[in-house]
Parts: sequence; C-alpha cells; structure tokens
Amino acid sequence: MARHGGRGWHGRVLAAALGVTTVAAAASVWTAQASPVEGRQAGAGASARPSAPGSGSGVTPVSVDIAHASDHGARGVNITIDDGPDPAWTPQVLQVLRENGVKATFCMVGTQAQAHPDLVKAVVAAGHRLCDHSVSHDTSMDTKPEAYQSQQILDAERMITAASGGVRPMYYRAPGGAFTPYSRHLAASRGMRPLGWNVDTKDFEHPGTDAIVTTVKNEIANGPTVLFHDAGGDRSQTVAALREVLPWLKQQGHSFGFPVR
Repeated sequence: MARHGGRGWHGRVLAAALGVTTVAAAASVWTAQASPVEGRQAGAGASARPSAPGSGSGVTPVSVDIAHASDHGARGVNITIDDGPDPAWTPQVLQVLRENGVKATFCMVGTQAQAHPDLVKAVVAAGHRLCDHSVSHDTSMDTKPEAYQSQQILDAERMITAASGGVRPMYYRAPGGAFTPYSRHLAASRGMRPLGWNVDTKDFEHPGTDAIVTTVKNEIANGPTVLFHDAGGDRSQTVAALREVLPWLKQQGHSFGFPVR
C-alpha cells in the first residue's frame, strides 16, 4: 500500500492534535506492549501481544489480518472514504451515496470527528460504517514508539465514538498504510479490523475527474476496496468521480458492501 505523500494538510491536523496527544499519551502508555504477528513491518522486533483494553466491556476482538475482501462476495465493492468528516465535502459525498443507494465506510481522523460531531452522526444515521484513521493522520506512525501508536489509535477511537453518540468504529486504517504488527493487534483487540485497500484513486492529488474514474475502471479487477477522500483539500473531483463511478460499477454487475470483519 503506497503512502500518501505531499499532503500538507496533515501537518496542520497534527498541530491541531498536539494538545490531545500531550494529555492522552500518558494515559495510553499502559497499552503499549509489542506484538509477535508479521505484517507490513514484519520482523520489527515485536515481542508480546497487546492486551485488550476494556476487555469484559462488550468489545469482541476481531482478526488482525488486513481486510480487503467484501462481505458481498466476489462481485462486491467496498467504497471507503478517508480523512473527514469535512463540512464542505462530507455532505456532498453523502448525497451522492444516497442518490445511488450505496453504503460506504468512512475512515475518520479523530480531530475531524471531534470538530464535526453532527457529520459523524449523519454518517451513522445514513447506515454507513465508521473506521478509526488515527488522531492526527501521521503517515510515519510505523516508525514511532508503541506508546505513540497506542495513543493515536485509542484516542481516535474514543473521539469518534463520542462524536457519533456511542457508535464505535468497526475498522482501523493506518494513515498511508503505516501498519505495524503492534498497531494491528491493538486495533483488533478493540474490535476494529485492520483495513487496507485495493484501488487507490489518488484523488488527493487532484488528477482530474476523468483520471479518477479511469483508475477505478482499470484497477477494480485488483480487488474490491476502493479508496476516496472527503477532506484534506478541494474534493470536488472526488464528488464528480463518484457520480460517474457508482452507476458504472452497478452496470458492470457489482454490488456494494462493507469490508469483511
């Protein structure tokens, strides 16, 4: 999975999250234990599997394997929307999804969810699923200490859950795909399946609506999980591309589902 480079908005989000990070880091250190399972950072020297914070509180652990498949089977497609919610673009994305009868998975940045709880609730009310995308969208998370990874994942989970009115995220997507064995185990212990993607539309680079549509058409054979964005800049191309792509996928015999759990 390619990292998303050149996205200057990440620095602003990170700066906005520093207050949360500073206060929460100490509270989250207790979760920072290592994990033995291989992953994108296989062989990174992990040792012990992280315990499941809140075990006994109704949280059911899920698989640590990074999900790509759709719960709608071989012809299923998973639409995933990253980095929001955003007051300018999330409502437009929701409208396009509603017009096409499509449910999606929204991978939310903790600070964005905290700032726009009304949008988080709107996403849930429309029948979409939530995904933890960390507190501050740090694409170098896999190079950071486990205490930092823990803070980013668990604090975002709390922020998203609070913003939604109590609906917990069902997945964890590492920013830029920066998973580690530790982060995967920690997320899975909290009932959040690690979530990858098969088709990167690169809409964050503003390649043009036609280019985004062409990428989906050319690469959907690679797998069902398609990556779009509803924040981090002007997403008018994304909205326009979704208006074209969703009907086209239906015409090709695809149905829309959620990533496997």
